[in-house]
Amino acid sequence: MPRVSKTTLLRPLALASLIANIALVVTGAAVRLTSSGLGCPTWPKCTDESYVTTPEMGVYGIIEFGNRVLGIVLGVIALATFIAALLRKPRRRSLVMLSLAAGLGIPGQGVIGGITVLTNLNPWVVGLHFLLSMALIALTYALWRRTEEGDAPARPLVARPLYHLAALTAVVSAAVIVVGVIVTGSGPHAGDADAKRNGLDPATISQAHADLVMLLIGLSVALWFALRAVHAPATAIRAAGLLIVVELAQGLIGFVQYFTHLPVVLVGFHLLGAALVWVATLNVLWRLRERPAQTEGSPSPSPAATPEPAPAI
Repeated sequence: MPRVSKTTLLRPLALASLIANIALVVTGAAVRLTSSGLGCPTWPKCTDESYVTTPEMGVYGIIEFGNRVLGIVLGVIALATFIAALLRKPRRRSLVMLSLAAGLGIPGQGVIGGITVLTNLNPWVVGLHFLLSMALIALTYALWRRTEEGDAPARPLVARPLYHLAALTAVVSAAVIVVGVIVTGSGPHAGDADAKRNGLDPATISQAHADLVMLLIGLSVALWFALRAVHAPATAIRAAGLLIVVELAQGLIGFVQYFTHLPVVLVGFHLLGAALVWVATLNVLWRLRERPAQTEGSPSPSPAATPEPAPAI
């Protein structure tokens, strides 16, 4: 059997880290939606006497402890990814720093998770827990994509106004996620029967969320038409089309869950959908630029031939 080089492991490890961060969103949703938020009532221990769940804690303890275990697994993957980035030959500083940043987010999740338990599931802290997951998804996605790129300056594949439109779409996508977190904090799924909500009117916040979703879909459709009009690379057009499909599916789930009084299964799919919309958004940004390998000794392009640099991502 041929030996697998350590340097070849970085890309699959980066992908595993991305998938694990998305999975953490799903298991975190399961904790909240099954009212298992205080299944382990203390932190870092599960009980005052035990680091693991006990039979007396029942299924709620198992669900909450399972989420904590996934966090540990995620930390192991992040550490392995960082080591793989260090061992890569030649070593690339960009990959090392991205893997380090993603790895440092894991203990950050643990700290926020502990504060969440100690504050009896304060909705604002719970929301911060979710938003950090979105940030880690962005970092691990960037790491995964950068493993197949070089370190030369990014070059745009479309005109700058189109890149600005895509950036605006990404900003609105992030805003949809943030307001969605606030909606969740005002709704009934608190993670525990005695946990407080944020006190905001769910109908008002949900309407603001829906308005942002409509704006996001409108911008995405406009971007898709604009890319087709200028004959942008097919990969960019497909990425914009995929974003629209994911947004429409997510919007349909959100519409149905609202008018069916937030059944836990649909809410769980909606939280997974939020992560997928975010990944699809990042995919669009990545498809609008390229970053070739930096070759030593190659002649520098003349000023007239130098393309306008794309924003660095």
